[in-house]
Amino acid sequence: MSIRRMLVLVWIVALFGPITASAQNEQNDVYKQLNLFGDVFERVRAIYVEEKSDKELIEAAINGMLSSLDPHSSFVPAKEYDDMQVETRGTFGGLGIEVTMESGLVKVVAPIDDTPAFRAGVESGDLISHLDGEPVQGLTLSEAVDKMRGEVGKPIVITVIRGETQPFDIEIIRDIIKIQSVRKRVEGKIGYVRITSFNGTAYEGLAKAIDQIEGELGDDVQGFILDLRNNPGGLLNQAIAISNAFLEKGEIVSTRSRNDDDIQRYNAKGGDLIDGKPLIVLINGGSASASEIVAGALKDHGRAILLGTTTFGKGSVQSIIELPGHGAMRLTTARYYTPAGISIQGKGIGPDIEVNPAKVEEIDVASRRKEADLRGSLDAGKSDPGAEKKDEEAAPEDANSEQPAGDKDKADAAVEEEAKPIDYQLVRALDIIRGIAFYQQASK
Repeated sequence: MSIRRMLVLVWIVALFGPITASAQNEQNDVYKQLNLFGDVFERVRAIYVEEKSDKELIEAAINGMLSSLDPHSSFVPAKEYDDMQVETRGTFGGLGIEVTMESGLVKVVAPIDDTPAFRAGVESGDLISHLDGEPVQGLTLSEAVDKMRGEVGKPIVITVIRGETQPFDIEIIRDIIKIQSVRKRVEGKIGYVRITSFNGTAYEGLAKAIDQIEGELGDDVQGFILDLRNNPGGLLNQAIAISNAFLEKGEIVSTRSRNDDDIQRYNAKGGDLIDGKPLIVLINGGSASASEIVAGALKDHGRAILLGTTTFGKGSVQSIIELPGHGAMRLTTARYYTPAGISIQGKGIGPDIEVNPAKVEEIDVASRRKEADLRGSLDAGKSDPGAEKKDEEAAPEDANSEQPAGDKDKADAAVEEEAKPIDYQLVRALDIIRGIAFYQQASK
């Protein structure tokens, strides 16, 4: 055995820890396999068509071993490890998409709101086959992600396969991605909160958004909508904290590793931030990982109505194991289970009310006949004497009179608002909460 090969084997053993086995023959088998690796390493190093450094070959071997396990396990080189730590803090450079690998192609889990990819029209479920004309086939996920990152302001052309359509190109201008993980607004008397990712500030942003909505509406709040659509996930502790924000008690999620006895459970500590008010969670195929933990916990405890479509189905736990001086490895170490003991992996979380995205258009019913159109129909009878006076006071001036500038601006704004596409899933959620509020009020 050459000195170089021996050093490689020693390095591998040192990297992954000492090899222990209950029987000597098992230990011998391990060393035989390592010897095979050494043979392959020497031959590649000696006769491969292009010269490769020892570092490149060993990192490629490690990544090949990890990536062959599942789509989410991989080797993370030192530079990429630093970038990953920046991402979890909420600021990084790139396109703004969460991706995984599927059949050798890069699959978009979800585009992040208000990022270059989102604005360019990239959608959840898109498959990326080429990057600047270079095939993705043969690249690891880490390599593909590295190619998508680059100098801010520099364009990249991605080739997208979407459904049954022919592949097409999308040009995206790279930019600094600053994730505002929580957005909020008021829809009538209903609070709307959207969480785009579970980074380190997600729970803090949620609590602040709820406080602001309640400060604006006071006691008039009818309920809340939590929008987790196209949320690719993030930190487990944030998913637990956000689930806990709406639960008084009970299990939130459990993780189970290869050992049956190695089960870790996370329980709610109490303190519903919205005091039991109606809650609807919007989900779709881009809701993954941490989003599914929140949706599953709230569904199993009957705390929220899930509306939309089935989630992505990523129910595995990845541990980031630092390799000092070499980066880290991302290794799948467990599966997530909802409070009801259901595995999310490959199945996803199904909605309570399935609502697919849809385009809504009004139907003209002005031509239908009414009671007043029937021959000999009765008149309305006596009315409130003050009604006619009120109608006269409310009647507009001459229809041909000039419209005030302020009214014209409002009319233009209304036309612009009508031109925006209607979020049908959100409309359905709003209607449900209004219905619940109406029923509760009528029951008092």
